[in-house]
Amino acid sequence: MSAGPRRDVRRLAERVLRIEAEAILALIPRLDEGFERAVEVLHRCAGRVIVTGMGKSGHVGRKIAASLAATGTPAYFLHPAEGAHGDLGMVARNDVVVALSNSGETDEMLTILPALKRLAVPIVLLTGNPKSTLASQCEVVLDVSVAEEACPMNLAPTSSTTAALALGDALAMALLELRGLRPEDYAELHPGGTLGWRALFRVADLMHGGDTIPMVTEDASLRSVVEEMTRERARSAAAGQAPHACGMTTVVDAAGRLVGVITDGDLRRLHLRGGPVDSVRAGELASRQPKTIGADDLAAKALEVMEGTITSLVVVDEAHRPRGVIHMHDILRAKIV
Repeated sequence: MSAGPRRDVRRLAERVLRIEAEAILALIPRLDEGFERAVEVLHRCAGRVIVTGMGKSGHVGRKIAASLAATGTPAYFLHPAEGAHGDLGMVARNDVVVALSNSGETDEMLTILPALKRLAVPIVLLTGNPKSTLASQCEVVLDVSVAEEACPMNLAPTSSTTAALALGDALAMALLELRGLRPEDYAELHPGGTLGWRALFRVADLMHGGDTIPMVTEDASLRSVVEEMTRERARSAAAGQAPHACGMTTVVDAAGRLVGVITDGDLRRLHLRGGPVDSVRAGELASRQPKTIGADDLAAKALEVMEGTITSLVVVDEAHRPRGVIHMHDILRAKIV
């Protein structure tokens, strides 16, 4: 492809992304009482949320239903054409329907509307035409209209489907917050995937604690520091933990509170400076205010705190006493990433 066509393709892609981004941003001023009422209706639902839509709106609806179900709101997708041929039997009186129709005049949606009305289920409609036939029959109408489609011919559903999808995500996340979904709840809904693993493991599950914590006092000699760091691997193996070498030791005060850490890098740099080492105490060499983590924090958070610059974190309690050490290898071994 020559340079000219490449530039044309990039300009086209930039135009598409800009138009779709603007379509999403245009939804923000429309987050009014109607959106709050939609969230309230869905939150009060005693049954399941049935999402329905035809064509491209149906594809978006499937994703919205999946997002709701994955974040604590029981939901499934109903194809409106199949609904007109028997699948409406899946809808019960305690359910709520989320319908998607950009035109608000979709034939298949209008066909199943009378049956839904007879069941007296509330209908939340996401539409690009708030004055449509469907809109006039729904309890809550959310305007997802767009200024233009990103299609060069302004025909193929692009901006409109992106806007509907984004508002569906907003509904799902609002419900997640209202339901108080915790990371462990999320993990139970995703037992087979990386997302579940990330939410399942806490630092306490992976850290090396007890007698395996490398620890010296502030007045310890550098020889004691080296011996402590050397014994660490043997102690972890004896405790039945995976043998490891964090390459560091904690330094504590007389009350057992963490005051700093010493790494093998600190020892190497001291040696290269060539100064006297016999008189240096651990408290003098220690790096003060090291990054720490709590035992109840997620292991994924520990990885974020490491930020690729350090490989070990000290786990501390409320009194800032060392409870353990977690190494990046422990997190990788647990397949957190």
